[in-house]
Amino acid sequence: MAAETVTLGVIADTHIPDRVNSLHPQVLPLFRAAGVSAILHAGDACAPEVLEELRQVAPVWAASGNRDPFFGLELPMVQTVQWVGVSIALMHGHGGFLPYWLDKVHYVVQGYRFERYQRVCRQAAGEAQVVIFGHTHHPEARWLEGRLGVNPGSACHGLYGKEWPSLGLLHLNAEGAIVPEILPLTGYQRVQRSWKEK
Repeated sequence: MAAETVTLGVIADTHIPDRVNSLHPQVLPLFRAAGVSAILHAGDACAPEVLEELRQVAPVWAASGNRDPFFGLELPMVQTVQWVGVSIALMHGHGGFLPYWLDKVHYVVQGYRFERYQRVCRQAAGEAQVVIFGHTHHPEARWLEGRLGVNPGSACHGLYGKEWPSLGLLHLNAEGAIVPEILPLTGYQRVQRSWKEK
């Protein structure tokens, strides 16, 4: 008999209300269709109402992003959770106030480098097999040094307006399979602070 698969929803950088007024219209339907057992929010939710809305689909775990404290959302910097024997570290990936500003300088000079965020995340993740982070708005799933790093991208906007917003799914089973999936959020675009059908 095959081991049962558990699917987790992964989302980050929803930025409500600082950049957009509501969740992308596809977020809840996609998580429902995937049958997620839980939703992991990797920071910059910015409003507690976002987490409450996600809880309409499944239980939610969330980590603090660099913007969350400014909106009164108090969350831990790192959440460590486990499903079917797989350990997961959930964080935003900015590393705190000083690393955030130092990274701004590196970003201007060097551009985006996954390895820079991977180092910050690895230090905070302990022995977790999966590290889920946000902050960069770059969707990706990479295995490095036997550990999976997953960034679902921003659910608020794509990179530089050229790509769709996105979220992720993480499929796990007790036999050790760990399969990430990045899904674009299509069909709508942001017009000022609202979603309009495209």
